[in-house]
Amino acid sequence: MHSSSGRHKSVRPKASTSLKSPAYFIHSRMQTLDSIPGSKRPSTVAVIRSSISQSGFRSLYAGLTASLMRQMSYSLVRLGAYEEMKARMSRQGKPSTTRLLLAACAAGGLGGLAGNPADIILVRMTSDSIRPPEKRYNYANAFAGLASLVREEGMQGLARGLGTNTASQVGSYDLFKTILVSRPIPVIDYQLHDNLLLHLISSCLAGTFATTVCSPADVIRSRLMASSCNASFTEVLKTSFREEGIKFLFKGWTPAFMRLGPNTVLLFVFYEQLKKAWKSTL
Repeated sequence: MHSSSGRHKSVRPKASTSLKSPAYFIHSRMQTLDSIPGSKRPSTVAVIRSSISQSGFRSLYAGLTASLMRQMSYSLVRLGAYEEMKARMSRQGKPSTTRLLLAACAAGGLGGLAGNPADIILVRMTSDSIRPPEKRYNYANAFAGLASLVREEGMQGLARGLGTNTASQVGSYDLFKTILVSRPIPVIDYQLHDNLLLHLISSCLAGTFATTVCSPADVIRSRLMASSCNASFTEVLKTSFREEGIKFLFKGWTPAFMRLGPNTVLLFVFYEQLKKAWKSTL
């Protein structure tokens, strides 16, 4: 029974990552596109059409190996760490929302630390085709990219953009779930219970919240990771503000939500079912 549960946990991230890989690609591409003064910012549809016409449909799956590596590091560490901290805090009674949010931030930090190298490779692989040929990384796959990153930039290269990693998915999901189950929904006066409907609504709200809150840091992180020079956080921020204005902080929000929204729903719906099945075997 235990081996079956573990097998399902590993299959779910791989399957969902394969499905949302095009969204990863468009998300990173829009965030790292150079801004041309006076020109209109390309839409999500325009970026998709341009990518397919230039490099074919397979270009939407650039960075798939890095996406899989990211899921198997960041997501697993983040969820595992959060549940462990939550279980320890629950031994002394129901933990407060503040403590759960702090635990979510700590778990997200650990996940970000584990997944940062894969994030760098993912950003570089998905934005490579818009670079001049002499500035492309040309990583064959995620493992080749990691080896090249360490060889050319040293171990410190694995930490590029690390300071901008944030955590809001796990904490906001627990917060929305607690609020929804504690009181009836206004207007329709319907009381939710701890079931699939609650998990769906909570995860949808968490996905929207996480996309919006993380967007500014995510844009800056993508630009730091895509950079092959030693541009600092401050330099990237100043240049982006000067050339694009404050709107750059939400560049790529739509493809980010296309990626993070379904991912959050699948993540927590499957997670709740796996947790329920696990508890029934104890």
